[in-house]
Amino acid sequence: MRKLWGGAFSEGSDELVERFGQSIETDLRFWEEDVLGSIAHATMLGRTGIVSEADSALLADGLGRILREGPDGLPRDAEDVHTAVEARLSELVGEVAGKLHTARSRNDQVATDARLYLRKRYDELAADVKALQRVLLDLARTHREATMPGYTHQQRAQPYTLGFHLMASFWAFQRHGNRLDHARALANYSPLGAAAVAGTGFPIDRVATAEALGFAGPMPNALDATSDRSWALDGLHVCALIMLELSRMCQELVLWSGNEFGFVSLSDRVTTGSSIMPQKRNPDMAELIRGRAARAVGNYVTLATTMKGLPLGYNRDTQDDKPCLFESLDLTRDSMRLTALMLETATWRTDAMRRATKRDFSTATDLADFLAAQGTPFRTAHETVGKIARACRERGIGLEDLNVATLREIDPTVPEEALSVLRPTQSALSRNSQGGPGRRAMAAQIKRARALLARKGFRDPV
Repeated sequence: MRKLWGGAFSEGSDELVERFGQSIETDLRFWEEDVLGSIAHATMLGRTGIVSEADSALLADGLGRILREGPDGLPRDAEDVHTAVEARLSELVGEVAGKLHTARSRNDQVATDARLYLRKRYDELAADVKALQRVLLDLARTHREATMPGYTHQQRAQPYTLGFHLMASFWAFQRHGNRLDHARALANYSPLGAAAVAGTGFPIDRVATAEALGFAGPMPNALDATSDRSWALDGLHVCALIMLELSRMCQELVLWSGNEFGFVSLSDRVTTGSSIMPQKRNPDMAELIRGRAARAVGNYVTLATTMKGLPLGYNRDTQDDKPCLFESLDLTRDSMRLTALMLETATWRTDAMRRATKRDFSTATDLADFLAAQGTPFRTAHETVGKIARACRERGIGLEDLNVATLREIDPTVPEEALSVLRPTQSALSRNSQGGPGRRAMAAQIKRARALLARKGFRDPV
């Protein structure tokens, strides 16, 4: 196996050691970032006179050819992607390739590569968040007056609308987008030039390489630059939070698509059948996202547990930061896209949602509020409405079934005007406090959401 070291060793590594320590297949994910970082480094070496301009140009030309060839041109019998790139460079430009590693280490090199790669993936995830938000907003506008039951404790609570429910997820993803922006900004500093642990005696220009690679600047401490993996933990944390949000949404899709609810029908494109029961339409993608959220959480815990006992300075343990990071990034991307597809291709059974609000006593709070507005202390009103609800249940009717005669029979102190607040749709659409499902409140919420969606990035979390 090709390595970038070995001169001080009198015998080769055991085959098991080589296999256990090899990371080339994982590292190939950021082969392009490795080459781009090397081009910036080679160019800087020439400009500072650390190597000749001719050698610098030869190195950059060879690396440019590797970029054009793609990853298939890199040897696989290498310890890692850095070794593979340098080995291929040696084949292209000869012995001068050995000068590329002047004034740097694999320690700062891998940290640079991974930050570049993560920065690119953050941008992709941010675009996916915007796409999912767009689906949520479009559906919310369409269904902003579609009444449905609202739940607390998984029990009927108060009526609201499907549009209002979907907008709750819109705002959750606005915060996740803000987290992505923040995590990207924190990762956007260059470790390149920190070398192994304490910098280098060569007159390098870390600002130049940072600017060439689009970083905000170099990290100010070489030890921190090679030791830090908080940027990876930030990425894993954001992925875990997004997956938790998607899992909750998918749990609702699983429940709502069942006959017990019947609120939504998922399209053939995102459901599967049974090998034995011909009638089945299984919400498998929603279930898989719900299940795989655990892997995203586990990946964060894995790296956090790895890092908790490491002293400062590079430690080989951190080689394993990338497999869990790559998995979480892929899983989060695919899950967001699948969720958007499930939502936009679904058939929303708004009639079933509206029927579900009948006789569920979810307008009880409206009746209590009505009495409170008439001057009754709210606690007294609460008690009164509780007794009315119990009496209705005993009669087998809902609050909306009350008429003047029945209301007087149950509680003659309650004015008949109270009957006007017991219709679920009216209840939902009348709640116009900021953030509520009422017509005016939803119009304001949708207007703000449209403005935020049109902006680049997620500067405002709400």
